[in-house]
Amino acid sequence: MNTLDGLPRFLHTADWQIGRQYASFAPDDAVALAEARISVIERIADLATQHAVDAVLVAGDVFDAQTVSDRTIRRLFNAMADYAGPWILIPGNHDAALAESVWTRAQRLGAVPESAHLALSPQVLEFAEAGFAILPAPLTQRHTQSDLTSWFDQAETAEGLARIGLAHGSVQGILAEDVDSPNPIAADRTERSRLDYLALGDWHGTKQINPRTWYSGTPEQDRFRGNDPGNVLLVDTPEVGAEPRVEILPIGRHPWIQMSEHLAVSSDLDQLIANIEAQPEQAVVALRLEGEISLLGKQQLERALSVAEARFRSLGYDLSGLSLQPTEDDIAALHADGYVGDVIAELRDQQEGEGGEVARDAMAILASMLLEKQAQGGDA
Repeated sequence: MNTLDGLPRFLHTADWQIGRQYASFAPDDAVALAEARISVIERIADLATQHAVDAVLVAGDVFDAQTVSDRTIRRLFNAMADYAGPWILIPGNHDAALAESVWTRAQRLGAVPESAHLALSPQVLEFAEAGFAILPAPLTQRHTQSDLTSWFDQAETAEGLARIGLAHGSVQGILAEDVDSPNPIAADRTERSRLDYLALGDWHGTKQINPRTWYSGTPEQDRFRGNDPGNVLLVDTPEVGAEPRVEILPIGRHPWIQMSEHLAVSSDLDQLIANIEAQPEQAVVALRLEGEISLLGKQQLERALSVAEARFRSLGYDLSGLSLQPTEDDIAALHADGYVGDVIAELRDQQEGEGGEVARDAMAILASMLLEKQAQGGDA
C-alpha cells in the first residue's frame, strides 16, 4: 500500500497499442512514432515508482495486433522493468485472448516477468496485502455484443478489499458511436457491482464517466482527435466505499494537431506563421491551406514550413487549395515585363479554370526560376 494513507493507489492506463505501424508517414517519422509507444511505457514505470503506487492497471489493447513480432513483445515487457510492483493487464479488441494469441505467444517466449499479471479470464485477482481485488473483463474475441462486466455483480471479494473493475469497451449511452469496438459496458456498472473504481480502455482520450468510472486514454496520442489523449491517471481510494481521488498526469511527447486556414490578405499569413511557431516542439502537425497567396507570401510560407519541419516530429501539409496570385509588386520585383510578364498574367488567370493545378504549378516553377536567376545576378 502507498505510504500516504495506507490505502490502495494505482496508475490507470490503456490503449498502448504496441507495434502500431504508421504507414502514411515518412519512414523516419513512422519509426520514431512507433518507438514513442515503447518509451512512454518506460515513463509510466518511472511514474509508478515515483508515486509509490500499489499497481499499474492496463485496461486493454496493450498490443496493436496479434501479429506483432517476438522482438516487439520482448521490448514491451522490458520497458516495464523499472517498476517492480504488479502490472495488471487485460486483452482488448486489438489483442483479444483468443485460444492462440499474442498473449499465449508471450508466455511461450518466457517474456512475461513475474510482476506482470495477465488477466486472460474473468476471475477475481486478490492482492490482500495491498488491500484490493481486481475484477477483470478480458475480451476473448475482437467484438462481442455481450457486456463482459456483468459478472462483476455477483463476484465475491474478501471483506475490506477495494473492488477495482478493469474492462475494455464502450460505456452505453455515453460515448460517440465511432468508438473502436462495440463491446458494451453498462453505464451504472460501478453501482450494480459495488465497485470502488472502474478502470476502462478503448476510448483514446481521458474521460470521466462518473466519479468512479474513467477512461485513461492512450498515453501517447495516435490520431488527430482532440479528446484529451496523452495522459495516465493516478487513482487513490481513500477508503472502501468512498469516492476515489483521480489526478490526470500528462505523459505523452507527441501531440497531434490539425490546422486548417483560409488565406485572403497578408495579415492572414502573418497570423498563420505565428500559429505554426506557437505549436509545441515534437508535435505531429497536419496543415491544410486554402485561399490566395502572393509570390512574396509563398516565399515567406516556404521558409516558415522549412523551419517548422525541423521543430516538429512530423509536418504534413496540403497546399492544393492555395491559389498563387502574384501582385503587381511581385511581378515588378521579378523584372518580369514583356513576354514573361504576359505569361505570368495568363497563368494567373488560368488557375481558376479546368487546368488550374497545372497553371499553378507552372507559375510557381517560372517564379522560382526568375527568383533564382535574379539571385545569381542575371536578367529576367
